[in-house]
Amino acid sequence: MRSVLFSSFLLLFAGVAEAQSDSIFIRRIADEIFQKSTAYSNLFTLAKTIGPRLSGSPQTYKSESWGMDALKKAGADTVYLQKAMIPHWVRGGKDQAALISGKSRVPLAVIALGNSVSTKTGGITAPLILIHDFAELEKRKDEVKGKIVFYNHPFRADFVQVFYAYGEAVPYRAYGASRAAKYGAVGVVVRSMSESTDNFPHTGAMIYNDSFPKIPALAVGLQDADKLAAAVASQKDLKLFISTNAHALPDTVGYNVIGEWRGSETPVQFITVGGHLDSWDPAEGASDDGTGCVQSIEVLRSLKAVGYKPRNTIRVVLFTDEENGGRGSKAYSAAANANHEKHIFALESDAGGFTPRGFSFMGKEPQMVTVRAWVPLLNPYGVSAFVAGGAGADVEPLFESNGAMAAELIPDSQRYFDYHHAASDVFEKVNKRELELGAINMTALIYLVDKYGL
Repeated sequence: MRSVLFSSFLLLFAGVAEAQSDSIFIRRIADEIFQKSTAYSNLFTLAKTIGPRLSGSPQTYKSESWGMDALKKAGADTVYLQKAMIPHWVRGGKDQAALISGKSRVPLAVIALGNSVSTKTGGITAPLILIHDFAELEKRKDEVKGKIVFYNHPFRADFVQVFYAYGEAVPYRAYGASRAAKYGAVGVVVRSMSESTDNFPHTGAMIYNDSFPKIPALAVGLQDADKLAAAVASQKDLKLFISTNAHALPDTVGYNVIGEWRGSETPVQFITVGGHLDSWDPAEGASDDGTGCVQSIEVLRSLKAVGYKPRNTIRVVLFTDEENGGRGSKAYSAAANANHEKHIFALESDAGGFTPRGFSFMGKEPQMVTVRAWVPLLNPYGVSAFVAGGAGADVEPLFESNGAMAAELIPDSQRYFDYHHAASDVFEKVNKRELELGAINMTALIYLVDKYGL
């Protein structure tokens, strides 16, 4: 009995000692990133020197060159490009809209949604109909023909996690045009996917149903959305003018930028960490997703700087075309399957560089038990929850087709949709300290997965 108790004590002591060792090592990572991080300066270059990186634009290829150089400087053993055919949609000029009431013409802050068709020469002027949700659209479907539908569906204020509000509202941006075109609408204007207090319109991808006519779709800033709603409530016979030159060109070539750090024990097993290089065109794409890219590069740089030797091969992947079709992630997972690669874990940062709160995972329950035991190690750096749920859009395919556990960094969500897909998504909105805290937690998680497995 005494020997059993002694053995149990030794196991407990060994576990405590190992946890202390991990805590000390993660502190070394934190010190390295706080004192010598390149993430903020890398973000400055990506956002300010290259700027907007819409799929297929000249900045797409400039950002790929930047990514290769940054990964080489971070210490990757090998850096290479992985081809993907990507959409090439262009805005084609300034998008415009105006509310018309009698002889009055009030300009509105608008932007065409990604993949929208143009209004042709001269724009479209048509009666305005306000619709709050798809249920109302069905009830009033006989009133829609020949009109421009204004979807005024605000973010729900009762969701503490703002991503839930986005998920509830975004179908109006994604599918609203075709749902309205089904009943004869000639165009749609969508309340921007945001709860900000400014008037920046927010773009983003929309999806046409080929069974119905393709009609132009624009987003309107929140202040002007409220003005439109107030005008509808107080006036009759309102018209809306919309104009956009947006159109699609043939698909073109883009590339995932991949940096590998070869594993010392099982180099044929892979751990992926990444963000997406592309962004929408109104702004610099700093929070979406420049922050995720530079944090992922920092994972590699900081682990090498503190002398860590990975057991598995670690890949930093800067994905192409997340915003407008996800072609980069599809190419990456397809290549992994074609090459019969074994992927253990895939982590993405694509929710902004704000203060980290936790991680969301897609995996099996035994894996969740394993990772949840690590939460206390990350508590000092702001992370308090590991939750089962979704993962980043670029890494989820690895879970679905390759069996890898997938995850996403979950920063504080309150400010993200102030800037998401809008002209306000600029470098100046990113806090250096918050950005580095996210990189610390990502690096710590990659270290723990590599050391202990799943």
